[in-house]
Amino acid sequence: MKIKFIGAAREVTGSKHLITTNEGKRILLDCGMFQGKGMETDAMNRNLMFDPATIDYLILSHAHIDHSGLIPYMYKLGFRGSVVCTNATRDLCSIMLADSGHIQELDNKWFNKKRVNQGLPTVEPIYGQTESEKCMELFIGVAYNRRFYINDKINVKFTNTGHMLGSAVVNLELLENGKKVHLAFTGDIGRPHNRIIQPPVAFPQCDYLITESTYGNRLHPADKESEEDLLKIVVETCVDKGGKLIIPSFSIGRTQEIVFVLNNFYNEGKLPKIEVFVDSPLSVNATEIFRMHPECMNNDVKQVMKFDDDPFGFNSLHYIKNVDESKALNDYHKPCIIISSSGMLEAGRIKHHVANNIDNPQNTILIVGYCSPRSLGARIQEPGLREVSIFGNYHAVNARIAKIEAFSGHGDYNEMKAFLSCQDPKQIKKTFLVHGEYEVQQFYQKELENVGFHDIEIPEAGVEFEL
Repeated sequence: MKIKFIGAAREVTGSKHLITTNEGKRILLDCGMFQGKGMETDAMNRNLMFDPATIDYLILSHAHIDHSGLIPYMYKLGFRGSVVCTNATRDLCSIMLADSGHIQELDNKWFNKKRVNQGLPTVEPIYGQTESEKCMELFIGVAYNRRFYINDKINVKFTNTGHMLGSAVVNLELLENGKKVHLAFTGDIGRPHNRIIQPPVAFPQCDYLITESTYGNRLHPADKESEEDLLKIVVETCVDKGGKLIIPSFSIGRTQEIVFVLNNFYNEGKLPKIEVFVDSPLSVNATEIFRMHPECMNNDVKQVMKFDDDPFGFNSLHYIKNVDESKALNDYHKPCIIISSSGMLEAGRIKHHVANNIDNPQNTILIVGYCSPRSLGARIQEPGLREVSIFGNYHAVNARIAKIEAFSGHGDYNEMKAFLSCQDPKQIKKTFLVHGEYEVQQFYQKELENVGFHDIEIPEAGVEFEL
């Protein structure tokens, strides 16, 4: 058996790992988009480094676009195998991939206008909404903890990682040369206490481990502390300064967490009397899918639902789908909170909200999760930054730029080590670190070695290993 690391290799986005069995079956773990790398991103996403038509099975750890976003592109290029994932991941992909296809078409239209003005030929989008819809015919949803037999020599079981709705460790069992080989791919690892979904659970012992390392050199502050910080920023921005609080947030998971916390503040009488806008059609649809999966909710949410039948809604909360309503927020001059995607500020309506509000010292831009180093979300956090380019125009950075780490869906290095403690490191033949910046991975490698892990590889993109 061979495994080739294609994406999320010494970087955080573009998750893709290709397994080729001794009998020639080709299994792809994730097929995510590269994000936050400027002009390089398009070329990187178009170069898959494999022929999609030769892939037999795609096993998906979760629905985030940096793990799922190129499945429609694979379909466009001839992939007709099965996409196996959890039920909630399938439901989320049905809206997330359609949204991604819509963004590809809009971005491509804008890009082609510039090319025509420069006398250059137009180009096709990577994919559009048609491929996003058609590829869903390939999806097979599987419940957590149910072993799904792909064929007589390959089976998979999904166990919860607590990273987002439907996220899972891919526990692969393969029969190679008459012997069972157990390979585990963690996808992204959540935190031991998620505000909404069930916490991560132990997964079966593996022979080979592929695991993420996003926060491999960081520790998160306590949840309660971060919620108090959020309330403090709301009061300072919206009450003391009379400004707008702009929160770039991933539509799936992060947005629902923030809304849930604000809902609790509202129920407790702590939330100031201001309007809260969730300006993302995807967030609106995703929240409906959250409501469809109560089996994934944790005990905290279930307790809230005993007296509040909608933990994702309150009187001053408004979900916005309409583009005109979104544009109208530019002329809304009262204090408010605007939550909009994407979390790295790489696409979507949030870029317009930041562009329209970053020059006002009354306002705050609050970063609530990881931003890859070259993304706009990372750039606006640079100390002493005086201006920033958004949509090709420069804007003065006068607004306060704040950050709360603990809303991240990724576990820190102690939380990830605790999650991996269900494994006996002596039984693992090789561990691969993916989905992390190289310097971070080197730190995390030493942390894992300190607790008994050995033979740890940090693969480069394009490198193949014989297992």
